[in-house]
Amino acid sequence: MSNNDGIYLDYAATTPMSDAVVETMSDALLHDFGNASSLYALGRDSRAKIEAVRNQIAATLNANPLDIIFTSGGTEANDSAILQTAKRLESKGKHLITTAAEHSSVYQTMKLLETLGFTVTYLNFDSEGHISLDDLQEAVDEETTLVAIMAGNNEVGSLQDLQAIGDFCQEHDLFFQTDTVQTYMNVPLDVEQYHIDALSLSGHKLYGPKGIGFMYYRDAAANFTSYLPGGNQENQHRAGTESVPLIMGLGKAIEWFEQHQASHRNHLIQLREYFLTGAKKRGLHFEINGPKTPELPHVLNLYWPNHPSDQVLIQLDLKNIYLSAGSACTAGSLEPSRVLVSMYGKDSPRVRESLRLSFGEPTTTEELDQVLDALAEIR
Repeated sequence: MSNNDGIYLDYAATTPMSDAVVETMSDALLHDFGNASSLYALGRDSRAKIEAVRNQIAATLNANPLDIIFTSGGTEANDSAILQTAKRLESKGKHLITTAAEHSSVYQTMKLLETLGFTVTYLNFDSEGHISLDDLQEAVDEETTLVAIMAGNNEVGSLQDLQAIGDFCQEHDLFFQTDTVQTYMNVPLDVEQYHIDALSLSGHKLYGPKGIGFMYYRDAAANFTSYLPGGNQENQHRAGTESVPLIMGLGKAIEWFEQHQASHRNHLIQLREYFLTGAKKRGLHFEINGPKTPELPHVLNLYWPNHPSDQVLIQLDLKNIYLSAGSACTAGSLEPSRVLVSMYGKDSPRVRESLRLSFGEPTTTEELDQVLDALAEIR
């Protein structure tokens, strides 16, 4: 996205809505205003469009459509799945397992549960952003009920071995929740193959609208209790009138990925390699934080020795170049990145001298050349 607004390389934080999504939503705002809970034709038409998107999403996950619950985004989906599950299973035990590098919506929810009498084990990442399955196995005790481990990390782009984690959780009768906000439609997901019991998605990571996402929750009819009283929407799982335009916008965004998933991934990998090659040509000495080969190809986290990230970001901002030093949800915080601390320790210079670039479909090599030239001017 290069225009008068500058060069944008923070697609892991949010993406601009695609033209097709804007068009779909504009039409829906004008014509699909019927309340989907109404019994007359206008309402039934809205209901049919909502259910079409629900079925579309379920098909991408090999899931039961009745287990798809529309939410306001990934944060709500993570929070509510973990809180509901911990509460539902507390008679079996009050020990939960997650990682120290989770998105704030998971990490802070776990901290809340600790104040309510639960105990939580926080697994660390290794230097490439992966958990140890041995650590997971050692953490389980007779009180453990839930494992919440993100599928793909939003700061360093590492992917966890969902198959191995899911197999382990099934073998030990543990509920497996995973944050798939960065991974959905970027890598294949199959809730049956990976034994996933709950996952989350936010539409604004997919060139869709903000304010809409979904939760998958296995056997929701039997196991998920509504956390918003007031109505019977979403199969009695979430009260509140559904936003047809937002849901249709989400569906349109997913449709694009269904058609372009492979070419989009190739585009992102090529951008990543172009940037790294260009950096080397310009004598920019970066070290990669996280996987050395692309796992989530749109995320590239770089350690730049002796270049404090906050100072670099200010200089780039003055040139209308927008990237970040970590998760947008912790921006403005004086606390170091929990992800990098988990990987390298709190005293590592990587914690305060690293940049996160994240590429998108609109990103061009010309943009990357401009960013590289700007970085080369920083001493």
